[in-house]
Amino acid sequence: MRMICKKLTNYLMAGLLAAASLTAPIAGAAENPYYSPDRGPSGGEMLADAVMVRPFMLVGTLLTTATFVVSLPFSALGGNVGEAANTLVVKPAAYTFVRPLGEF
Repeated sequence: MRMICKKLTNYLMAGLLAAASLTAPIAGAAENPYYSPDRGPSGGEMLADAVMVRPFMLVGTLLTTATFVVSLPFSALGGNVGEAANTLVVKPAAYTFVRPLGEF
């Protein structure tokens, strides 16, 4: 009897855990009533962008530019210097310097 009760408890707990894990994505997808797509970035988003994201993007831009310079002979042989320059230099630099503050 004790063994049956223990198995039943285990099955019940497993079922409840499965049901709870299925409802988690529904709660995460709920609409935020305070979010509006027309609003601009908040002060916190701008601060986080200026203090945390931009310095990392500057380092990333320098690294991808160095990668472009190192790979330039191979890109020239392959005939895709423009595409490599756009991907490794122009896009990271634009994301770092041209993008409005706080807009990710």
